[in-house]
Order: sequence, then C-alpha cells, then structure tokens
Amino acid sequence: MNRKSQVRHGSRHGVATRARVLAFILAVIGLACERRPPEEPVEYHGNVMSQPVEKADFTLNDTDGQPFHFVEQTEGYVALVFFGYTYCPDVCPIHMANIAAVLRDFPYDLQQQFKVIFITTDPERDTPDRMREWLDAFDSSFIGLRGTVDEVNEIAASMWLPPAIRVDNESGGYEVGHSANVVAFTKDNRAHVRYPFGTRQSDWAHDLPKLAVETWGTE
Repeated sequence: MNRKSQVRHGSRHGVATRARVLAFILAVIGLACERRPPEEPVEYHGNVMSQPVEKADFTLNDTDGQPFHFVEQTEGYVALVFFGYTYCPDVCPIHMANIAAVLRDFPYDLQQQFKVIFITTDPERDTPDRMREWLDAFDSSFIGLRGTVDEVNEIAASMWLPPAIRVDNESGGYEVGHSANVVAFTKDNRAHVRYPFGTRQSDWAHDLPKLAVETWGTE
C-alpha cells in the first residue's frame, strides 16, 4: 500500500480541532459494528458484536526482536488486543492502566489466562526499548508488537477497526489517530466483545473472569 496521510498546516487551534474531530470519527467508526442485539441480555459490560471476529494469522516482532505468532502464541488464552502508541496523551495509557490494575487484583491462576497485546501504530517513534519501558510501567507481562504502518493497518482491518492516521502539528511533530477499542479474543479463537475508551475498572473486573470461562454455547 505505502500510503502516507498528508495534512495541511493551519493555526494551532485548527490543528487541535482537526485532531479531536479525527479521534471522534475513528471512535464512531470503531463502534459501528458493535450494536448489541436489542433482545440480548446484558451479560457483558463491553460491546458485544453482532458477529464474532476470527483471529487473524499474523506475525510481528515483539520488544525483544523475536517473532510473535499471534494465533499460535495466544492459543488457550484470552487475548486483549489494542492498537495505540506510547506518545498517546490519554486513551492508550488509561486503557493499559485500567487493565493492569484489574489483573493485579485477580488470583494468580486467573491472571495467567490473559495476554495483553499492544500493537504500536507509531513504529517510527515506538522503538522496542521505548515500548518495553512504557509497557513495564503498567505490567511487565504486557506484550508489545511492531510492524510497518501498512502491516498494522491490515491487521486492524481484519478486526473491523479503522486504520491509524498520522496528524501533523505545527511544532513539527505529529499525533496518531487510532481506534480506541480493546478487542477481546476468547479461547474459541474469536472476538465477541470490544471495549471502548471509557471502560471502567469495574467493567473490566466484571467481564474478564467471565471471558476466561466463556464458551459461547459451544460446549
């Protein structure tokens, strides 16, 4: 694909406004497929999707430079997948902090049933060392993955998420617009629930133990 987003420079207010509008649009797009069927009982605090998403068979390098085979290395776990970047001012650190805080309160055996996977949408700045240091501030077990922007956007599309978009600013830097949803793949190798920005620790504490034993009616 090799497509680069170009954004015209304007006033500082204009750039900030466009960034906020972009973030809102991405959040709306990311939620478009998450409408709960009207007669479905409210068993989960996350957004139950009308159709589950199959795991994509992809491989990206982790923060140690080793290949991480997503399907193989999440088999038998609940995989919480999030696309973001370490310079994100709000959505990314809040999601990671909330998940980490809830997992810490679980019994050890329950903790071991989850893998939290952070896929950077900003590989230019998110070096392996930078990602590892950032993730360790939340939980050293969190997995950081890197690929090209095109690779990462293709993986996001397989999970029904919008692509990451670079938004330049007047200072010569940039921000990255990205989905605000954590995608939860359960042990059936499919994702049935997504968690938008604003998901509280109490919501995670309610849902994660249920996801660990969920069979979706297959057993």
